[in-house]
Amino acid sequence: MTNTEYTQNPVTDVVLIGAGIMSATLGLMLKELQPDLTIEIFERLDVMAAESSDAMNNAGTGHSAFCELNYTPQLQDGSVDISKAIKIAEQFEVSKEFWSFLIEKNIIDSPKSFISAVPHMSFVWGDDNVNYLRKRYEALVKHHFFAEMAYSEDSTQLQSWMPLVMEGRDPNEKVSANRMDLGTDVNFGALTNSLFNYLKTQPGVNVHLKHEVRDIKRDKDGAWKIRVKDTASGNKVKLKAKFVFVGAGGGALHLLQKSGIPESKGFGGFPVSGQWLVCNNPAVIERHQAKVYGKASVGSPPMSVPHLDTRMINGKKALLFGPYAGFSTRFLKNGSLTDLFTSINAGNIFPMMKAGIDNIPLTKYLISQVTQSADDRLAALKDYFPNAKAEDWQLDIAGQRVQVIKKDPKRGGVLEFGTEVVAAADGSIAALLGASPGASTSVSIMVQLIERCFKGKAQSAEWQAKLKGMIPSYGQSMAKNVQLANETRERTTKVLEL
Repeated sequence: MTNTEYTQNPVTDVVLIGAGIMSATLGLMLKELQPDLTIEIFERLDVMAAESSDAMNNAGTGHSAFCELNYTPQLQDGSVDISKAIKIAEQFEVSKEFWSFLIEKNIIDSPKSFISAVPHMSFVWGDDNVNYLRKRYEALVKHHFFAEMAYSEDSTQLQSWMPLVMEGRDPNEKVSANRMDLGTDVNFGALTNSLFNYLKTQPGVNVHLKHEVRDIKRDKDGAWKIRVKDTASGNKVKLKAKFVFVGAGGGALHLLQKSGIPESKGFGGFPVSGQWLVCNNPAVIERHQAKVYGKASVGSPPMSVPHLDTRMINGKKALLFGPYAGFSTRFLKNGSLTDLFTSINAGNIFPMMKAGIDNIPLTKYLISQVTQSADDRLAALKDYFPNAKAEDWQLDIAGQRVQVIKKDPKRGGVLEFGTEVVAAADGSIAALLGASPGASTSVSIMVQLIERCFKGKAQSAEWQAKLKGMIPSYGQSMAKNVQLANETRERTTKVLEL
C-alpha cells in the first residue's frame, strides 16, 4: 500500500475518506470520467472494506426489493404501496449495469468473485401476514420488474423451495411465501477490494491505510484543508483538496460536522449494532439455497429484519441467521464508546430528542434485543428453522449502522432509515449518511452525487457519453420502459453469469 510523502499543503483534485464500496465506486467513476484526476484515499483501518462493506458485517444481499417486506408497507386502507420497491429494484438494475461494465473492461476479472445467483424469498405465517403477502404479490407481479415472481401457500411447494424452513413446522399453521429466482448474493467486501486494487494501478491515485482523517476545514481559497494522522508512524499529514467525499460509514457524521458547512446543521445519528448466528454444520448449510426474509418486529430498524441467509464468502457457501439488533454508542464497529456523545451539539440536540420521543418502540425493541439470552436467539431462529440445533450455530458480531436523524419542520426531528447525501451548496464536499439499502444502490447514489457536485462537467457531452458507456440506461427509466428493462436485465444476467 502506498504512502505518499507530502510537501507542505499540496493540492489534490479529490480526497475520498473511507475505503468502502461508496468511495470505491465514486473513485472509479471519476477516474473513468476524467483520467487525469489526482485522487487520495484515506482509510483508518489496516484493511479495506472492513466496516459496513464487509460480507460478515452487514452488506451481503443484492437488495432488489424482491424479498424485503419493509420496502412494501401496507397502508391503512389495506393496499400495499410498492413505489419504494420499484425504485430500489431499478437502482439495483443500474448497479448490475455498472458491474457488467467493469467485467467487460476487465477491471474485474470474474463476476464469480463477488456476485452469485441466490433465490430471494419472503416467508410469513398467520392469517393477517399471509393476506398481506398475497396482496403484496398481486401488486408487485403487475410490474415488469417483478413479473417472474412466484407465490404459494401450498406446503408441498414451499417444502421444495425451502426445506429447512418447512421441516418440523405445524402442518396446520397458515404459511405463505413468494420467490424470485433472479435474486443475487453480493460480496461487497470482495467487490470493494477489486475496485481499489484496480484504482491503485492508475496514475495519480494513492490509497493510504492506517490513515485517520482528523479535521476538515475550508481554506480562504475555497479548497479544503485536510489533516490526517498516520496511525502506524504517528506522523501528521496535511493536504488540500478541491473536492472531498466523506464515505466513512458511521464516521461520516463527525467529519461532516467538522467541515462546518451550513447543510450539516441539524443532522444527528442513532447507532444500531448487530449480531449473526452463523451455521457451522456443512450438512445444514448445503440444504439451504435462498435468502428467506420475514416480517420485522414492531419498532425494529430495517436492517434487523430476520432472514435465513445463504451467502458466498471468500468462495465458500455460508448460512447466517439474524441479524439480532442491539445498541452501542459506537458509530463504527472499531469506533469509540464516546462516538454518540461527541456527535451531539447545539444544532442537533433538539431533533435528536424529538426523534427519540417519537421512536420509543424502537428503544424498547433494542433493549429487548440487548437482553436476549442464547435460548432467546435460538427461539427466534426456530421461527424460520424449526429443527435448528444450538450446537450447529455460533454467535458472530455484525457491523455498526448509524441511522440518520435530521430536522423536520413539522415534527422537529425524524429518524430516517435510508441513505442521504449531504453536500455543500458549491458541491465541493459531500458526505453519505445512513444505512440500508446502501451498498446495493451505491451506483445510483454516486451517479446522483456526481451530477450534483460536478454539475458543469456532468452535463458536458464528454461526461454524458462516458456515463452512458458505464451505464447504458443512463438518462432513461427502466421502471417505465418495459423493453429497456428486459433487455438490460437479459444482458447483465449474461455478463454477470447469473
